[in-house]
Amino acid sequence: CCYDGRKIGAQMRNSFDRILLDAPCSGLGVISRDPSVKVQRTIPDVKRCAHLQKELLVAAIDALNHKSKKGGGYMVYSTCSVAVAENEEVVNYLLSKRDVKIVDAGLDFGKPGFTRFEHKRFHPSLALTRRFYPHVHNMDGFYVAKIQKLSDKRHGEAEKKEEEAAKEAAGETAKAVTAEPKAEDKKRSEKKKKRVKKFRRNEDNDEQQVVRKKSKMSIPNVQVQKSTKKTNAKVSKPRRMKITGM
Repeated sequence: CCYDGRKIGAQMRNSFDRILLDAPCSGLGVISRDPSVKVQRTIPDVKRCAHLQKELLVAAIDALNHKSKKGGGYMVYSTCSVAVAENEEVVNYLLSKRDVKIVDAGLDFGKPGFTRFEHKRFHPSLALTRRFYPHVHNMDGFYVAKIQKLSDKRHGEAEKKEEEAAKEAAGETAKAVTAEPKAEDKKRSEKKKKRVKKFRRNEDNDEQQVVRKKSKMSIPNVQVQKSTKKTNAKVSKPRRMKITGM
């Protein structure tokens, strides 16, 4: 079949009893046979391979049927690389994402897988995996891990749901908190509008009172009457003197 291995978990879920995943890798384990790998491979190449391996491993576990009556539910993961990033880190990633466990591969030779490397710490069960080195075992270097699927549970989904519920609750509380100030602001604005209206009414009343006072205090039109002088003095005629004989 020509399926994309990264999508096979969704397309063929719980379809296989057993799976062998010989994942594409950087090929750092075959340097003794092909020295050109030292020049051709870079750190970004290893990181890209590790990302692809994680996707393939998770998809393969989803396609594995743990309820098979034929003793299924097992998968073997292998690479021809000795890089920790492509081996222990990838398997440890799977342990954190799916309900699986590492079981003994049943190999009498090989070195145990790393449970710690530099500052990194891995699950203790990774000691059941096996490493093979060219200078020790006289063969190409590679890595083998046997994995058993326990159930279809996915680690982290419950936590994600709890986080989403917590975020929704936080969003609702935030909306409620923001709604309360909005209501208070609305009340304040209404009170302010009422005060402004009242103030304007008072101003209008004051202006009307001032106009009334001014109208009362205005000087009335006084009509000036011309005074006519009346003389009560009577003009007496000069008296004539009687002259008697001397």
